[in-house]
Amino acid sequence: MRRRSMLAGVVSAMGGVMAAGGGSAGAAGGPGRLGLQDYELVNLAHVNDPERTNVYPGDPEFTLSTVATVEDDGFYLQYARQGEHTGTHWGAPAHFNADQPHADELEPADLFLPAVKVDVRDRAARDADYEVSVADLQRWEREHGRIPREAAVVLWTGWEDRWGTPAFYNFDDAGQMHQPGFSLEAVEWLVRTGRLGRRGALGTDTFSPESALDAEYRVSKLLYREHRISLEVLANLASLPEQGAHVLVGGVVNRRGSGSPASVYAFVPRG
Repeated sequence: MRRRSMLAGVVSAMGGVMAAGGGSAGAAGGPGRLGLQDYELVNLAHVNDPERTNVYPGDPEFTLSTVATVEDDGFYLQYARQGEHTGTHWGAPAHFNADQPHADELEPADLFLPAVKVDVRDRAARDADYEVSVADLQRWEREHGRIPREAAVVLWTGWEDRWGTPAFYNFDDAGQMHQPGFSLEAVEWLVRTGRLGRRGALGTDTFSPESALDAEYRVSKLLYREHRISLEVLANLASLPEQGAHVLVGGVVNRRGSGSPASVYAFVPRG
């Protein structure tokens, strides 16, 4: 019943978004409304492959083994061994805060959010420890408009191009990993101003929304208050526009889950 309720809620939320959209008329939406045919569905997730999937240091190894074949058993089946944060994934509030909701305690609207993309590839290329500032976000708003309330704010760092290679970890000689992320001040500003409200998300094509130098995970701990989630190790961000899209987050919902390996799709208005 819980699963059916979540699905019905997501479908209802999607309908509201399509009805609220402006632009060309769609057959399902009527004049001045967007229908589903007015959106392109974009995949924002990597394929999990044991030969390529970079696993966060200390997390369980990702393996796939064949347990049945069509030739021998009449059907094909693999056994997947993985942690809840393997590959492209989302994190639930309980991931860092014991008093916050687990994956199975979230609401449908927590997983369907307006999305914006902040392109910091040039800065991340110059400084692998770059932390996005309040000034960066305010500059983005001057160019693209205000970040919607309770949005998924996605960083495009360029790290997705490193996927499946040691360069994704970017370890130095001392074993320290280097990846860019949000500064704590920037996330405090997003929360304080309602851009990340009771729900919302931080997204990135790296392992985590904070830079890899933040060993205390201060950004994640702040993010995961209320019903806010993270979207991590995203892919195909060139196809996500700076504004105007919505993201739908899927994946297995485990009892008391900390998140899940995810299918993340963006609904991008055509044209």
